[in-house]
Amino acid sequence: MSGARRKARKRAVEVLYEAELRDISVPEVIERRRAQPQPPINEFTEQLAAAVDERRDRIDALLGQYAIGWTLERMPVVDRNILRMGAYELLWAESIPDGVAVSEAVAVAKELSTEDSPTFINGLLSRLMENKATLAL
Repeated sequence: MSGARRKARKRAVEVLYEAELRDISVPEVIERRRAQPQPPINEFTEQLAAAVDERRDRIDALLGQYAIGWTLERMPVVDRNILRMGAYELLWAESIPDGVAVSEAVAVAKELSTEDSPTFINGLLSRLMENKATLAL
């Protein structure tokens, strides 16, 4: 996967994170980012953040159901948003192979989160992947 795509995914997580922390909508964050010259927000970042936001209720329900020993509220905000992105790509982005969706989420976690986060994110997304046929509704 290209470095540009990973950077765009990382920025999408940043958009989701900012929206959650500031309690504003994802479209508002995207508009604010468009108004700033640096760093530029690209189309893939915008589309990914908007798509995750659109399915957020379903994604959050699945993450809550499949997270072992964790509630969604207890997860670090950054991990929660990486998981949302990974779950979206895994379950609804048909052009993204399952393994790529999981490995990209893990790679973003290595850059943005704690030492334990990549393992946690890999485990939870792998459980979703095992049950994918019944989840992508």
